[in-house]
Amino acid sequence: MNDTENLKPEQTLAQNIEGFLQEIVEASESLPNTNSYYAGRPITLPALVLWSSVLVSVLRGFTSQLAIWRIITWDGFWGHTPYEVSDQTIYNRLSDGGSQAMRHLFYQVRDGLKARLEPYTQTSLAPFASGVYAIDGSTLDKMGRYLPQLRAIANGDSRLLPGKMVALFDLRRQQWAEMIHLENPNQNDKTVAQDLVDNLPKQSLILADLGFFGFAWFDYLTAKGFWWISRLREKTSYEVIHTYYKSPTYFDGLIWLGKYRADQAAYAVRLVQFTVGSVQYQYITNVLDPQTLPLREIALLYARRWDIELAFKMVKQYLKLHILWSAKTEVVLLQLWAVLIISQMLQAIRLEIAGLAEVDPFDISMPLLTEYVPKLALEGKNPIQMIVNDGRRVGIIRPSRRIRIQTPEIDPAMITPLPEGVVLIRKPRYAQRKSLPKPIPLRCWHFFHLPITLP
Repeated sequence: MNDTENLKPEQTLAQNIEGFLQEIVEASESLPNTNSYYAGRPITLPALVLWSSVLVSVLRGFTSQLAIWRIITWDGFWGHTPYEVSDQTIYNRLSDGGSQAMRHLFYQVRDGLKARLEPYTQTSLAPFASGVYAIDGSTLDKMGRYLPQLRAIANGDSRLLPGKMVALFDLRRQQWAEMIHLENPNQNDKTVAQDLVDNLPKQSLILADLGFFGFAWFDYLTAKGFWWISRLREKTSYEVIHTYYKSPTYFDGLIWLGKYRADQAAYAVRLVQFTVGSVQYQYITNVLDPQTLPLREIALLYARRWDIELAFKMVKQYLKLHILWSAKTEVVLLQLWAVLIISQMLQAIRLEIAGLAEVDPFDISMPLLTEYVPKLALEGKNPIQMIVNDGRRVGIIRPSRRIRIQTPEIDPAMITPLPEGVVLIRKPRYAQRKSLPKPIPLRCWHFFHLPITLP
């Protein structure tokens, strides 16, 4: 265990979590200084105070717009004296704009934490890739019919669902990389998938569940220079190109996705499958070299896709996004981005504690961290030091209950090398009539040392 007794205050994020937020907010140039509700008269409540109070409310676990009003008019915070404004003034200001400003703050916080998290980044995760990301979507919880605007709406009405989040999660840093809100909760996640990944560094590794399965999507990622891993959808047809090794219980080789002329992927992919007990596991990837990415590593990496599910759970449950402040879309988005900002902070604190305590990040209880860190920091204590030194005794650090992955052990000497001259690209045909991006030179399979383009 590392000793944190000699850490300076500025070295620990948790010790001054609100100070970090204050610094980001006050440096931001994106906060709106006026709005239509106050046109023609001076604003009695500065935007800086209003949007800061939203973040403080989420951090301290409050669950209503009324709590924001109390912070502003009664408690005061960050050195701001209380402002004499009505609760209706707060409601109007929140619904009159600000979600875009909060979204901008989200990206500022994300970028501001990168350097701080560098010593704790899990670089051993898929070291061949420039980054490792999980992509997934999650529908926002139903709005309570106790909200005045919704009392006349029957249960089951889609208007009670405030949309969904589709996101990209950085597994190495345990941080949200990108997030898109869809107003229609029934919209397919794949409609915004390209927008989420297009700004990633080349050779990033993307993990996705079967909701993103599609030949055109796989070819798009490969053509753009990204690595990816997916499960193989049941009843997907394929043809074996080359077998690296096989036995009655496992297989590793190259295949064409799409056996029939109507639906065929452009790029060859690698299929690995193995059986544990009575369960068969099947994964596909465009990392074609079994030496670069062994079978066991594929299974371990894909299991880490669950990280994004836990991150969604934190946002919706531990940070109380399931208790929406308002039925108004602008306020829902404002709350969403504020919750995401606070989740970034707490995820960063957990990664920092894990690094100092020399434990896996998932050995640290996120529900307890979310509950105690803001309280301890508000009392002027150092939560990181306290958890690193005494977290095991009080149960904040405990063995993770995540499932341990079992895979067969493969002797590298069993691998049959790929013969020279094997064709690994063909003209695609998509049953959904989706097209690929413009063909570009590609060195996606670096061990072949040959640039390839789409025909």
